[in-house]
Amino acid sequence: MKLSAVMRGIEYDGRLQECEVRDVMSDSRKVSAGSAFVCIKGRSFDGHSVAEKMLEKGASVVITDHSLGLERELVVRDTRLALARMCQNFFGNPQNDLTLIAVTGTNGKTTVTSIIKQALCGLGHKSGLIGTICCEIGDMVIPAKFTTPEPWDICALFARMRSAGCTHVVMEASSQALDQGRLLGLEFDCAVFTNLTQDHLDYHGDMESYYQAKKRLFGMAKRAVINVDDGYGLRLAKEINIPFCTVSIGKEGADYCAKAISCSIGGVEFEVNGKGFLAPVKFPMPGMYSVQNALCAVCALFAVGIDPQQACAAISETHGVKGRCEVLYHGDCTVICDFAHTGDALKQLLSSLKPFVKGRMITLFGCAGDRDPKKRPEMAHAVAKYSDFVIVSSDNPRTEDPLAIIDEVRPYLLESGVEFTAIPDRFFAIKWALEQLKKDDVLLLCGKGHEDYQVIDGCTIYLDEHRLVREFFENRK
Repeated sequence: MKLSAVMRGIEYDGRLQECEVRDVMSDSRKVSAGSAFVCIKGRSFDGHSVAEKMLEKGASVVITDHSLGLERELVVRDTRLALARMCQNFFGNPQNDLTLIAVTGTNGKTTVTSIIKQALCGLGHKSGLIGTICCEIGDMVIPAKFTTPEPWDICALFARMRSAGCTHVVMEASSQALDQGRLLGLEFDCAVFTNLTQDHLDYHGDMESYYQAKKRLFGMAKRAVINVDDGYGLRLAKEINIPFCTVSIGKEGADYCAKAISCSIGGVEFEVNGKGFLAPVKFPMPGMYSVQNALCAVCALFAVGIDPQQACAAISETHGVKGRCEVLYHGDCTVICDFAHTGDALKQLLSSLKPFVKGRMITLFGCAGDRDPKKRPEMAHAVAKYSDFVIVSSDNPRTEDPLAIIDEVRPYLLESGVEFTAIPDRFFAIKWALEQLKKDDVLLLCGKGHEDYQVIDGCTIYLDEHRLVREFFENRK
């Protein structure tokens, strides 16, 4: 594509020397002959420092936010915004032909996006998905590296989705992606806020910065759906300037409430109650937080023009989400895996399941290494409060010592009085836990969810909990 076409609609200083552009890159490692290199200043690296080298490497042009005196240089006010718009131009602005729905929040993003996409497809709207577990173009599944990809990858996915006949795209919007401007230049038809609890403070530093990163999404949307059972949701509803609807399972003043809620180990049933509107929903994932997730999904469908009765019926036809309160085995005992890896997520999961456990609730969990250590006490407290027995193991220790992490949470478990053991190797911890199960026991494998690996000392090691559980019960037969 011609450079002038790539730069269409972007204000710049400097003399544009027309040339062919093969791709638009901000990662200096990926630049090759014909690349347009955009200099991004990050936390640990400034692309401006290698701009001249990129030209020597064959880049056709460099985009900077201040003049470096280079021969093939264009200066823009905001290189992050320029990067996003250049990528969109390169792929023919596919976002303009798609109905875009984005979901943000600490917990529930993957579930809400997945069931919205399932419901849309069930209603005959071919749709795409961009998320933590994978990306999907209709029925085609593509592995995902990041929850929210970089602008080039997002635009490439949008273009493929448009070419495949997709009319809608549902995506997760992570706080890091919003902070780093990966979604700049996009306008969402609907943005959904699920909740905000302590997480990612190793990146954001404090909850206020975390909230402000999430809030950015709602300056890029036409309308919003907000869960006001969450305190930050209440605040968000007072601070944004776009049309929105509120959802709740407990507040009478919300636009849409869940009524007549019925919970079981197999899922939830409730009625969506709005002004002059009442419709039943049956959702195959247990827990009160599943009611909130389903309610957010239903209202997002309302927001993009889906008939309310059809939307509720479509959500009722969805199936579960891999690694999200997923039942891996159900017989004389039950094994469930979930991605819960924060104190609030563990509390929501365990408290929702506890009333339906006839035997012991056994929880296996670990705290991630090189991630916000401030959330570890809350995780331990949540697990101790609701479990009959706890197994402390590893969950991506990364460069931290797994034993040191376990020693950090041990005092909180001792203080609670809950019976527990520690088995650092998660593979053996799961096998041991399975061998201890008795009739009516429920084993919760927390933290990994859909992931089939462990990251230990810089190495990624295969560990598929789904396969471990399946093979254990097959062998037991």
